Amino acid sequence: MSSNGNGHHTNGNGNGNGNGHGHVTLTEDLRISRKDIPRIAVVGLGYWGPNLVRNLHELPEADLACVCDASEKALDSIALRYPAVPGTMNLDDILTDPSIDAVVLATPVSTHYTLGMRALEAGKHLFVEKPLAASSEEAVEMIETADERELVLMPGHTFLYSPPVDAVRNLITSGELGEIYFISTSRVNLGLHQTDVSVAWDLGPHDFSILRYWLEEAPVHVTAMSRGCVMPDSPDVAFINLQFPSGTIANVEISWLAPSKLRRTTVVGSQKMVVYDDTSNEPVRVFDSGVNLRNPESFGEYRLTYRTGDIVSPHIAAVEPLFLELQDFASSIRDGSTPRSSAQLGLDVVRTIEAVDASLERDGARVEIPA
Repeated sequence: MSSNGNGHHTNGNGNGNGNGHGHVTLTEDLRISRKDIPRIAVVGLGYWGPNLVRNLHELPEADLACVCDASEKALDSIALRYPAVPGTMNLDDILTDPSIDAVVLATPVSTHYTLGMRALEAGKHLFVEKPLAASSEEAVEMIETADERELVLMPGHTFLYSPPVDAVRNLITSGELGEIYFISTSRVNLGLHQTDVSVAWDLGPHDFSILRYWLEEAPVHVTAMSRGCVMPDSPDVAFINLQFPSGTIANVEISWLAPSKLRRTTVVGSQKMVVYDDTSNEPVRVFDSGVNLRNPESFGEYRLTYRTGDIVSPHIAAVEPLFLELQDFASSIRDGSTPRSSAQLGLDVVRTIEAVDASLERDGARVEIPA
């Protein structure tokens, strides 16, 4: 890739302008890659982008082809750590390069549709940080475009690749917990207040995607309450109730305004219960506890017996979820499979958030989520 004096990036329009910046093109040396190893570019180097760059750089199943950002400072920061990775300020340099197979998009939610559609229409496989799009209509159009071009479209729901989350799913799907009665989650912290999205759009996708992955079904009804405590027009706390087709109900508490960081989920089943705490040294604890209902000895008489058994903390592998997530993306590109964090799951999450917004607009009314 040709570049300016520091060898890493160009100006916003990609045209030479006499200040040392020039149009970026990938050299023949950079076009050489191992067979069947996708070459992936990262677009957006803000808060999360550098983590994506680091994991792609370390991932044997992919080649980090290029990075892109509108900020020269952000590009310089990446260049210091990865001097061999080309950088550009012009997205077209990536979209028009036939040697680049895929784009990883880590930009604000409002740009996901516009930039994502450009990538898909250029024939690039696409990974989009959560949520998939700012509306279900945009998400559907992105899915249709990807399907028409036989491209992988993957939303970045990283928690689906968390070993503790996967362990809880195995407990649920194996039937060890019995019928899932209800799930209660708390995801709160002091900050970071976002300027472009509400707390539901920022934190909600984490728990909505986890619930969708665990239960293998999307919710059908939602009720929600929220408040903008710091900025009245921007909700920073929300309490959300979800009902699923199987009868399971879930309560989701999310907030940017709390005295300490908490990521705790309780799953209550008819046979066993589980506590998943992402901040604990024992992230998954299985409680052999429950309630037994004896046959009544007379009409109208019921007796409950409470069972308290062992508490087991299974071994959980220490693997970075983002690494596993990008590994899945690269594998899906190579073999055409559907990633765990599928586009359909991403669409279900967006529809759930929209239903939350609709409930809030109607003062907490019960809202049906379209199938």
